[in-house]
Amino acid sequence: LNAAPVRAPRQRVRFLPAPAPGGGGAVELVAARVPVLADHPLGKGTAGPFPLPGPGETGTGSITVSVAVRGPRFKKLKIGAGHRLDVKASGVFVLGVGHGNKLLTDLYNCHLTKVYIVGGLFGKATDDFSDTGNLVEKTTFDHITREKLERILAVIQGTNQKALLMYSNIDMKTQEAYELAVKGLIRPMGKCPPIITAVRCLHFALPEFQLEIHCLHETQQYLRKMVHEMGLELKSSAVCTQVRRIRDGVFTVDDALPRTQWNLQSIQEAIQNCQLKVETELEKTLG
Repeated sequence: LNAAPVRAPRQRVRFLPAPAPGGGGAVELVAARVPVLADHPLGKGTAGPFPLPGPGETGTGSITVSVAVRGPRFKKLKIGAGHRLDVKASGVFVLGVGHGNKLLTDLYNCHLTKVYIVGGLFGKATDDFSDTGNLVEKTTFDHITREKLERILAVIQGTNQKALLMYSNIDMKTQEAYELAVKGLIRPMGKCPPIITAVRCLHFALPEFQLEIHCLHETQQYLRKMVHEMGLELKSSAVCTQVRRIRDGVFTVDDALPRTQWNLQSIQEAIQNCQLKVETELEKTLG
């Protein structure tokens, strides 16, 4: 940021001494536009002409002075983190820079849905529900079918839909509820337990499976535990092999910057590209 081009220093009018017409050592004040040295990135500036001091000396000259000027434009930046990802998860992680920290708070108050791709593996259980944890037990899984898995997913989604309506505090028989449903705005606007708003099976090939989970107020460890409990419901066991967030509210994987693009130009473009949809979502949800 400090190496980027900056605007020219501001100008101001000053009355500077100059030789008067006719010579003789007389001096008069002349209006001139000079740069404001406080805007200069360096620590020096040229000022003058001034009368040369000292007994018997006449004429004028310029002197170079060191002044306390602004120095680097940026010495630190305030960076805020959105919904965090733990060390075993990957995907979309939203950061706020400067004024973006307030927007992060506003987006948090919108309680927007996040979407994950979650991978699982039937046949074993670990102490932390992930495939890298300490092995607790091994079980059979040949009896599991995609149909059985999808029945479990339907039960999970149905139970969570009831919780969503309960925590949304909306009378479903009102016009307000209908209008919110049309806009997709039925969601809890306060604190509540994790809620799964939608879940579906993307891939099933024993012992592996992959789910797409839409949720609110979750943690990545909650999703791993969910995989573990699904294994128990299917009379087996399961561990989580992957948790990847592909959407966080209005932000998707397409908006994310890989590490090779962590530079000023890419970050500026990403902020500009996302600005409109952030403003639109805040207007729609918070008015």
